[in-house]
Amino acid sequence: MAYREHTKRIRIGDRVIGGGSPILIQSMTNTRTEDAAATAAQILRLEEAGCDIVRCTVPTMEAAKALKEIKKQIHIPLVADIHFDYRMAIGAIENGADKIRINPGNIGSDERVRAVVKAAAERDVPIRVGVNSGSLEKDLVEKYGGVTAEGLVESALKQVRYIEDMGYDNLVVSIKSSNVPMCVEAHKRMAEQCPYPLHVGITEAGTVFSGNIKSAVGLGIILYLGIGDTIRVSLTGDPVEEIKSAKHILRDLGLRKGGIEVISCPTCGRTRIDLIRLAGQVETMVSGMDHLDLKVAVMGCVVNGPGEAKEADIGIAGGIGEGLLIKKGQVVRKVPEEELLDVLREELLHWEEQ
Repeated sequence: MAYREHTKRIRIGDRVIGGGSPILIQSMTNTRTEDAAATAAQILRLEEAGCDIVRCTVPTMEAAKALKEIKKQIHIPLVADIHFDYRMAIGAIENGADKIRINPGNIGSDERVRAVVKAAAERDVPIRVGVNSGSLEKDLVEKYGGVTAEGLVESALKQVRYIEDMGYDNLVVSIKSSNVPMCVEAHKRMAEQCPYPLHVGITEAGTVFSGNIKSAVGLGIILYLGIGDTIRVSLTGDPVEEIKSAKHILRDLGLRKGGIEVISCPTCGRTRIDLIRLAGQVETMVSGMDHLDLKVAVMGCVVNGPGEAKEADIGIAGGIGEGLLIKKGQVVRKVPEEELLDVLREELLHWEEQ
């Protein structure tokens, strides 16, 4: 069952999530939001990489006011991340935030949460209710004997009903854990009980290397189960890397088209060219060609190259001092080794012109 086909449609700025809409990619800035110029510059880099929605922390009123200037310079919806101080949420909404992310449990009294909901309702700004394993309420930790998927789901549903009881249902939900099995189980349970779009991610995943592996495993399972309307790959590093990874995950699951997929062999004793370097060069070369929907193969030898590349639209295979240019599994011509990359580039440029 594709749960995402049946979630409530929610508008965030000029984008729509839920109800079978395309899965959108999110990231979060790591600049000081108060520095509008630096934050906007980073968001523009994220846009260029393919980010659909971006989130900024709003810890001060200065940051909330900076959102107005940031919004003038960017082209994607802006989400304000709020913790503890309800005034920051209201300030962010007043300064143009397209969505706010809160944990109602740490905002304070009913009166303060109600004030945030009222401000959001007046401008039809969605609220993302966020719960993660690090913020699970003590009573639920005690009830379930620790942090569990059941506890995360109960906490999130409680927060959802809390806001629903205030008469507002323009909601998005996120339940995150750094524990992959727990995160998967929580999302399975949540999808069965929650009508709202789910923002999916493995929180505190780690560095670009380890975080990518953990995110690919966790997000891959959850998305394959038909769950998730927006995603974020959380990495300790340049947030642009999050966008690159998210695009790969969605494309490899068949959930997003566009962009060039590079496949390459792992090399073996038959390899007589510097395939590792060549594959890296090809991947860098095609990284900006998102308008092309192609599979490009980079193979290490002429023995298996043509056969292994037959599912690719175009490919190259190395030999001894020379290589092959391959299209749809058919060898087109032999090419000197030092010209392989240039020939492939020329072929891709021709493809762009078609």
